[in-house]
Amino acid sequence: MKKTIVLALVALLIVVSASAFVFAAKTVNIGCVIYKFDDTFMTAVRNNISAAAKEKGAKVDIVDAQNSQATCNDKVDLFITKKMNAMAINPVDRSACGVIIDKAKKANIPLVLFNREPFKEDIAKWNKVYYVGAIAAESGTMMGKLVVDYWKSHPEADKNKDGVLQYVMLKGEPGHQDAELRTEYSIKAVKDAGIKVDKLAEDTAMWDRVKGQEKMAAFLAANGDKIEAVFANNDDMALGAIEALKAAGYFKDGKYMPVASVDATAPALQALQDGTLLGTVLNDAKNQGRATLNLSYVLARGQKPTKANVGYEIVEGKYVWVPYKPITKANIKDAL
Repeated sequence: MKKTIVLALVALLIVVSASAFVFAAKTVNIGCVIYKFDDTFMTAVRNNISAAAKEKGAKVDIVDAQNSQATCNDKVDLFITKKMNAMAINPVDRSACGVIIDKAKKANIPLVLFNREPFKEDIAKWNKVYYVGAIAAESGTMMGKLVVDYWKSHPEADKNKDGVLQYVMLKGEPGHQDAELRTEYSIKAVKDAGIKVDKLAEDTAMWDRVKGQEKMAAFLAANGDKIEAVFANNDDMALGAIEALKAAGYFKDGKYMPVASVDATAPALQALQDGTLLGTVLNDAKNQGRATLNLSYVLARGQKPTKANVGYEIVEGKYVWVPYKPITKANIKDAL
């Protein structure tokens, strides 16, 4: 009798162990949407998501929303149909996050939103939705300080000697939190430093390099040498502006224009080394990508995210904030 019980217990242990092994060995499947594949910064984030997934042995299906929220929603529906273990979504329109969260909640598939911050009321809808990103106002402040430092150390920057900084602003997508806050806080930093400002022009270039070049060419046609500084919400627009400035004779024969931006992409760092970009702010694509994947992976396995298993601090039980860092030629190694 005892022998029978022992054999039964051994058999049970074998079954339980085998089940546990199968669960542990089961591939984690994560569905990921990127708002637009040809965005330079989001390409870096995407590459880091892929690299982190490979390290963990997770399978991540990354798709392109082609800058269409309708396409993004369709991809979310497809991931739900495929019964993904978790979803990581970079929405096209932050106001659509509520719909995405509702879909995920109904299907009970944990959700990580990244790079476009959802409204507070939307992220509060469910306990299995998180956000990975950076605090946009900080990047604006840092960008503004880059221009402040240059202005104060280069008296010749005040071309008309009126003590007022005449500037132009290239904005990202209207309504995007990064565009609005980078615009607001960059100029606030200049004013807080005691410098008077005069906005000569402001327009959206939709995060795009070609549009940035076109808008800057228009600014130059309308304002010429009155412009004393260029602020761009991201590197791609700044690089476009630099091309327009080069065509207008800048960056040679002592003719210079301070251009400041955000992201610290590889092309921007090259421009920094070339001396055509004054400075940028490191938007940490590596850690945004890895935090997004790590968080999705933990949720996909049914675990509660903590700093110990995600590798990043979780603020207010919902947010992973990846810090910014100002980058100039002096500390470019920090971004390379």
